Amino acid sequence: MELTARKKQILKVVIEDYIATAEPVGSKVIAQKMSGSVSSATIRNELADLTELGYLEQPHTSAGRIPSPRGYRLYVNQLMEQQSLSLAETERINQSLLLKMEELDRVITQASRAVSSFVNYPTYMGVVAKNRLTARHFELLAVDAKSCIVVMMLGDNRVRSQLLHLQLHIDSAHLPQLVEVLNTHFADISADEMNQRLMDMADQVPPQLFLVLSQAVSYASHTLDEASQREIITAGTNQLLKLPEFRDADKAHELMSFLSESKESLPLLDDGSDMKILIGPENISSALQDTSVIMARYDIGDNMQGLIGVVGPTRMDYATVAARLSGFAQGMSRLFERKELPEET
Repeated sequence: MELTARKKQILKVVIEDYIATAEPVGSKVIAQKMSGSVSSATIRNELADLTELGYLEQPHTSAGRIPSPRGYRLYVNQLMEQQSLSLAETERINQSLLLKMEELDRVITQASRAVSSFVNYPTYMGVVAKNRLTARHFELLAVDAKSCIVVMMLGDNRVRSQLLHLQLHIDSAHLPQLVEVLNTHFADISADEMNQRLMDMADQVPPQLFLVLSQAVSYASHTLDEASQREIITAGTNQLLKLPEFRDADKAHELMSFLSESKESLPLLDDGSDMKILIGPENISSALQDTSVIMARYDIGDNMQGLIGVVGPTRMDYATVAARLSGFAQGMSRLFERKELPEET
């Protein structure tokens, strides 16, 4: 059912007042916000309709209404006004991103703290490969009769190497044959495909060489799995304690524990979008069912992309947080790709 313009206007007033106050909103407040253009009786009827349609909820202890996840979703999709950052906000973002291009995890840790202090909610940041991570090239370097070094260049140009202690003596003259097998059959495929490919080749390689091949492929598969794991950094979990929704110590502790101990389960941007908002039950994890998550993407280069996420109550100020998160994402992209800060607009 398509809502009338008046219903949408009333829903917008309820949501924005609730975001600001964390208190149920009654018809008197709505009438004041609408400058008396609609009578209190009409507002009460519209509130009843919006509640029946699932856009609002009525706490048992109050005559006022609060938004439901469905109401928030309509607000985000249709009613929320897009915000632009002020010059002061842009300058604050620029100052927080005055970071030297040092180790990636250190830069992300600092940026995560800056985002949290700016939006006043817990944040998380991570780095993932844009495309499936594979091995681009292999080399085997002889050390002695029972050891060699396997060198692997990853698809994102990182190089990994390790000394392999071989189970059997092997003539170094056989290593070029193994290198050819590795580069012909094990380059540009995933770790899971590597393991299956190895089993398929068990009868095609002499047993002595197959043992070395198996060790090299096992190392390559483990390295790809390790390199593909997303490392998530969280910051500002104590921001939850400032919010009315988390005055209950048990509720706050449950979410704070999730953010610190199960952060790998936080949602990712996996649909190609630059920003995504998940409201309440739209979150898969049960720990996030009463929260909303806003995520934004930024580019790092070298086939890598970053993610900034903000976790807060469903009463989150979506427009403001989305604008600030977008500003940070653009700043991070410029920081990594051009090593300079975004210009003020």
